[in-house]
Amino acid sequence: MRIDNFFAELKRRNVYKVAVAYAIVGWLLVQVATQVFPFLEIPNWIVRLVIVLVAAGFPVALVIAWAFELTPEGIKRTEDVDPTASARQPRKYTWIFVVILGAALSAGLFFIGRFTARNTAGAAGTELPAKSIAVLPFDNLSRDPDDAFFAEGVQDEILTRLAKVADLKVIARTSTQRFKSAPENLPDIAKQLGALNILEGSVQKVNDQVRVNVQLINALTNAHLWAEIYDRKLTDIFAVESDIAKTIADTLQAKLTGSEKQMMAAQPTTDTTAYELYHKGRSLWEKRSGDNIPKAISFYEQAIARDPNYALAYAGLADAYILLPYYTATAQRDASGKAKEAALKALRLDPNLAEAHAAVGKVLNFGEIDLTGSIREFERAIELKPNYATAHHWLGAGPLVDLGRFDDAIAHGKRAIELDPLSPIMNADLGLTLYFARHYDDAVVQLRKPLVLDPTFAYALYNLGMVLQSKGDLHGAIAQYEKAKQFSDDPHISALSGAAKALAGDKNAALQTLTDLDKINQHREVLAYSRALLHLSLNNKDEALRWLEQSFADRDGSNIGAIKVDPLLDPLRGEPRFEALVQKVVVPKTQ
Repeated sequence: MRIDNFFAELKRRNVYKVAVAYAIVGWLLVQVATQVFPFLEIPNWIVRLVIVLVAAGFPVALVIAWAFELTPEGIKRTEDVDPTASARQPRKYTWIFVVILGAALSAGLFFIGRFTARNTAGAAGTELPAKSIAVLPFDNLSRDPDDAFFAEGVQDEILTRLAKVADLKVIARTSTQRFKSAPENLPDIAKQLGALNILEGSVQKVNDQVRVNVQLINALTNAHLWAEIYDRKLTDIFAVESDIAKTIADTLQAKLTGSEKQMMAAQPTTDTTAYELYHKGRSLWEKRSGDNIPKAISFYEQAIARDPNYALAYAGLADAYILLPYYTATAQRDASGKAKEAALKALRLDPNLAEAHAAVGKVLNFGEIDLTGSIREFERAIELKPNYATAHHWLGAGPLVDLGRFDDAIAHGKRAIELDPLSPIMNADLGLTLYFARHYDDAVVQLRKPLVLDPTFAYALYNLGMVLQSKGDLHGAIAQYEKAKQFSDDPHISALSGAAKALAGDKNAALQTLTDLDKINQHREVLAYSRALLHLSLNNKDEALRWLEQSFADRDGSNIGAIKVDPLLDPLRGEPRFEALVQKVVVPKTQ
């Protein structure tokens, strides 16, 4: 068949018409699938199936058009139709109207979809900023389960680099860890985390080679904004993490300063084993438990042994020692000295390390009672790493509360939760800040949030009891204290419960608790603040004041600041000895 005859035959057999009509109708189906199905919450795999079927059906339609023809007698094979009879049939233009109608509907759906997508993004913009991102846990595709820590490390390093960009909102890993790496319900997760964009990924480590696969997704539209596969040597992992962070920032059109670019490209260590050990410690530290914090210290020390110049490992070690007394029987004064040594070492190694400044700030707050210096260090940490939730958290719940700067403290507490919305401790500490500010109703609402995340969280339970007690609900407070005791052996909880029972009329409960604390003190530290509350419940003000003064002698920074603001100490206000203690908090040392 000559080529001109072939094209004439295509025309005679209506193949052209079928091709145009199929393209228009197929485009219409694709638009319905992509624009309407998501609104109806139809799974994405069905959308993809429709697109594949439309594409696969196109050549089939052309073959059918070539092989068959529609006649007044019905569908017949083209070879069985008389060409002269077919040519004498009157021309029908119905197919033209079908094409025009289909094209109009397709165009309408296309533009409506784009318009509603923009409106949806705009409406969600107040909740989900365009320049916001959450990095979900990376899949560990390695055969060795221990490499899961390495995959966590890659995720955490990308987050750490992104967190240094002031123009981005970056969700902390403690919140994103609650989700799997490639979930189906991205819009719901985005709303929970307060981030419009989601980074998914996987890591496969084999000997000295590593493959990192990442994809950046708009969680509301499910649009893939960027994807890449990196096959590199293990020693190149830091360059890969830096490149991923830089590409994400560029894709989200975040403005980068020169210093931000430098910090994003910085290499924390040259030793990949030290890198893995640090991230094992970090993962355990984030679990905030008496079993895991000592293990975290061990991993940090191993990382430092591998690389004595690893500033981030020293900062992690300082953070672990800071929290150690609150989750183990370690004495505050013993842990504080080790925390200070590690924090200052980190700062000497890297003066621009935000984590080191935050660790120093915590030491100055809890160990040195230098509130002015503590604020200075936290603010520097936030300047270096604007998305560092822990710095906002510790600044708000620490020196700002101690000085009675409640508006600033609440603002930083809320900012910490914006960056780490599913953190039980940050939600609980904002509730405690509201309690100190005497916003009792707001404090009750806030303290119930971490209990939704973790009903066994003793810290939130006993802080809720303190709020209820200050509202005059002693029975409700005692119930919360007793519930907290089921999940923690912290002596301070027993002191709170005993004091509340004494105020409710059971003086023996407080006396028995004092006796119990004497026994406990033989093998673990009992805070002077706990004894002060018990003596105050027995109306023994002189003894209560003596133990509060002992708090200063013990350098118990976690409770010294509360002396100024804690409503439970209201019966002492106006006493000269008490006001002298308050003055020590109001006028902190400056150096």
